[in-house]
Amino acid sequence: MSIFSANTDSARMPQHIAIIMDGNGRWAKKRGLPRNAGHAVGSETFRKIATYCKNIGVQYLTVYAFSTENWKRSKEEVEGIMKLFDQYLREAIEEMEADHIRLKVLGDLSRISPELRQLIEKTYEISTHYDGFQVNVCINYGGRDEIVRAARAFAEKCLAGEAKPEELTEESFSHYLYSDGIPDPELIIRPSGELRTSNFLPWQSAYSEYYFTDVLWPDFDEAELDKAIAAFRARDRRFGGVKK
Repeated sequence: MSIFSANTDSARMPQHIAIIMDGNGRWAKKRGLPRNAGHAVGSETFRKIATYCKNIGVQYLTVYAFSTENWKRSKEEVEGIMKLFDQYLREAIEEMEADHIRLKVLGDLSRISPELRQLIEKTYEISTHYDGFQVNVCINYGGRDEIVRAARAFAEKCLAGEAKPEELTEESFSHYLYSDGIPDPELIIRPSGELRTSNFLPWQSAYSEYYFTDVLWPDFDEAELDKAIAAFRARDRRFGGVKK
């Protein structure tokens, strides 16, 4: 049973949790299974954790599902991951309408198949009808790429005479990012024992709290999330200020 609920003191609960879903391949290798078997189990873990976050009152969940660098993997693995995305989106469309869940995909969709893009567009349309819990899935996402794209978009506005360089602020720049309108994550979790951020939300994570664990993503469960939240709640977040 969870130690948290939707009634837990919201002032000390992260309203936006982001997760680097890492360790699927190693989980499969330890069991003598193909890497895509690990991705399949990891996909189910994602569903379970997303439901749990909604139930305990988290407002936003952002997951790193497929990076701009992941195209370097084998064709078989990439195709397997894309099939899981397709399956998830089709099922999510039904769940979104039944549970009033919002879903947004963050990333460069130019390399995604037309079929997947159509499903993504449908989730966007459904999301406009609801408020409440939102899941953000980062697909073909790279943090540096996101910042470069945002800089180019602002530069184009300047060239068109629609903006001036001196008008740019941190707040206005954030509107050019994929995450426009989404609050920055307060807690970022990385399973699998790796101690790096891997190009995940570099702009948005400026003041995020990090939690690292050796547990591989397919084995990550509600109890592990509770540990991460408990660690977050125990920290003193000063945002550059001095402890009183």
